[in-house]
Amino acid sequence: MILLAAAIHVAAEEALPQTWRVYVGTYTGGGSEGIYLADMNAETGALTLKGLAAATENPAFLAAHPAKAVIYAVGEMGGEGGTISAFSVDAATGMLTLLNRQSSGGGGPCHVAVSPQGNAVAVANYGGGSVSVLPVQEDGSLGAAHSFFQHAGSSVNAQRQEGPHAHAVNFDGPGRFLYVADLGLDQVKIYRFDGARGTIAENAPDHGQVTAGSGPRHVALEAAGRFAYVVNEMGSTVTVFSIAKNTGALAEVQSIGTLPADFTGDSTTAEIVLHPTGKYLYVSNRGHDSIAGYAVDAKSGKLTLIGHTPAGGKTPRNFNIDPAGKFLLAANQESGNVVVFAVDAGTGALSATGSSIAVDKPVCVIFTR
Repeated sequence: MILLAAAIHVAAEEALPQTWRVYVGTYTGGGSEGIYLADMNAETGALTLKGLAAATENPAFLAAHPAKAVIYAVGEMGGEGGTISAFSVDAATGMLTLLNRQSSGGGGPCHVAVSPQGNAVAVANYGGGSVSVLPVQEDGSLGAAHSFFQHAGSSVNAQRQEGPHAHAVNFDGPGRFLYVADLGLDQVKIYRFDGARGTIAENAPDHGQVTAGSGPRHVALEAAGRFAYVVNEMGSTVTVFSIAKNTGALAEVQSIGTLPADFTGDSTTAEIVLHPTGKYLYVSNRGHDSIAGYAVDAKSGKLTLIGHTPAGGKTPRNFNIDPAGKFLLAANQESGNVVVFAVDAGTGALSATGSSIAVDKPVCVIFTR
């Protein structure tokens, strides 16, 4: 069974594997050819590169099926040529074989997510400013998109927000809503998800709003469904929203910065991940080249800064936490390395383990068994 770290918490009584498989999505060209495979020791965090798992163009974001041995990858191309690919996983070796490839419905697909029911895959098209949902077939391959919504509008930054730029897709835990962060609109779009049909439809209300010019990029959803955490790329902030149970509506609770108060350089955020326990939240800063950590108040959802940890490289793009919550892996795009940090269970603080692997232009990390 495939386990996606962002969604699965390993119960204390559940036996851990000795090794996690780690898949790294990249920007291809130069020294990268596609998706790479590594093994991580579940106890020590030691990371060992196994090699190229699948040759494919610009697999900039990956997602694992919750039950099938299948991994999905966007093909981040410009124009209208974006794709989403399904790969089967060899149980013995972890290597990937292409099942099929479908159009993403727009240019620059940059994020992908699988529904909790396992019957649909959603993709955000950054260049096209749209969202598509594709059906999952019995073997894990993808059918042609059966839901598509084109976003419209703009916001205050004429260079970055001249039009819609869908940047992330996230299903809530029960699989009732799909949240789509749109950097160009300063909105998090809300769609109602039909778990039986695997399709999305317009919701009322249809979005949550962040401060103008913030540029929402990615979203982390609390497993209990009470709170959403939105990292704003341009504003270097996190907006905390409460979630209305019946409507999925977002109401702002807090906005907090991701950079030290005395930092004066250029920096943008990239990724946001909740710890599997829900006690801590982390954000990557590109420019400051750090991982910001926060303690999460269990009642209000509000954040308190723990501190900033150097990312161990340049331009930390994506990062992820293993399902057991012991280690955080940071993918440093410009320095070409994936660095392992230990997570202190009591404080949430990060410490470098000394383990890392070299992968050219790493931009996404996921864990599987």
